[in-house]
Amino acid sequence: MALLDAKEYDPRPARRIWRLVGVAVLIVVVGVIAWRIFRYTPYTNVINKFFDAIERKDFDAAYAIYNGDPNWQQHPDKYDKYSLSQFKLDWGPSGEYGVIKSHEIDCVTEPEAKDFHSPSGVIVVVRVNNRADGETSLWVEKKTKTITTSPFTVECHPPR
Repeated sequence: MALLDAKEYDPRPARRIWRLVGVAVLIVVVGVIAWRIFRYTPYTNVINKFFDAIERKDFDAAYAIYNGDPNWQQHPDKYDKYSLSQFKLDWGPSGEYGVIKSHEIDCVTEPEAKDFHSPSGVIVVVRVNNRADGETSLWVEKKTKTITTSPFTVECHPPR
């Protein structure tokens, strides 16, 4: 076979490779965007269920969500440090926010990772009863989905 007898160049394999590369890049970009949008969804769902139970005045269910233990009634002594009666005082009609009728999640964030330790939870800032002073920061543990008051204060800047 001489040089002039070589097969004619076929661009189809090269086009196929570039299409595959383009599809792979598109999948990665869509995946990263989806992760950025939905990474806090499990924690906002926990907070929404918690406040929905409080708004229904179902304090037993709210306490179960707060502790991340639907069977808390089978071992209430495990929760002696923060009992159901104290929980009702804090989150019931006599609590800081009065009767809780509505809630809105303002923002969700993670505290800064320090010394290569990733934080064990996220901070969810919730506006209660649509009051300007009704913002509260709650901490949701990533593994157990338990809720506590946040050790960090976060200012939310909602988009305008």
